Amino acid sequence: MFDLKAYLTIKQQAINATLEDVWHDQGSAPPLLVQAMRYSLEAGGKRLRPILCLSASEVVGGSDVDVMPAACALELIHTYSLIHDDLPAMDDDDLRRGRLTCHKAFDEATAILAGDALLTAAFEVLAAAGRHRPDDALKCLEVIYLIARGAGYSGMVGGQMMDVSSEGKTITLEELENLQRLKTGALIEASVRVGAVLGGGSAQDIAALSAYGRHIGLAFQVADDILNIEGKPELLGKPVGSDEAHHKATRPSLTGLDQAKARASELVDKALDALRIFGKKGEPLVALARYVIERNR
Repeated sequence: MFDLKAYLTIKQQAINATLEDVWHDQGSAPPLLVQAMRYSLEAGGKRLRPILCLSASEVVGGSDVDVMPAACALELIHTYSLIHDDLPAMDDDDLRRGRLTCHKAFDEATAILAGDALLTAAFEVLAAAGRHRPDDALKCLEVIYLIARGAGYSGMVGGQMMDVSSEGKTITLEELENLQRLKTGALIEASVRVGAVLGGGSAQDIAALSAYGRHIGLAFQVADDILNIEGKPELLGKPVGSDEAHHKATRPSLTGLDQAKARASELVDKALDALRIFGKKGEPLVALARYVIERNR
């Protein structure tokens, strides 16, 4: 039986060790800025996006070494997004992963700049990897494009704008799914697709893994909506009930908890269908898909 816990631990350790390299060339960067960046990056996240990237590469025969820079860049982008999401102008959260959010531990200006710096560092990491692999320059450009699309106004940032704009308003289920596919799903799908591209996957492989990423990306957000109601604060590392307090549109608020859970399961089933072409090689991705909706934080 596949041991997901051991798999996650190994991958997290490798990712964390590589992320340390980000700080090796700080130059004349203000120490307070670097401290705030490290504070948020080292807060103990699941590293789900980089792990999905590595796993997608593995399933098509790629190596972690070739994919690790992109995997780490994805985590830098994810961390910047959390810093900005927590700000008073956005979700106004005091806790993240069981400790003070960046703007509470430092101040709002430092948090904004730390997020900006992490986002920029992600593309520095991606570009540096491309410089060292001139034979793969076109592939590296494709990866930068995919990540920028997943993270920018056509992806995560656009979804966040839609989320903010919909607070206190009634939106349709179709509008909600579109919002969540962008806000959360786009970067998760990009993570999987990037791994497939860098791993040397065929067009069929990349299409199948992109479908997988698209389905679990939305399932992840639906599961988050459910955890915001049923989760335990001591496990989540933040209070529950914030979605309702902010009058946010969520799957449970539109359809009820039971239907939200059914939708999450349906999405995972679709993701698993997309993996069938990989057979036993897809075991890590199968386990990760189930983890997305079974996790408690």
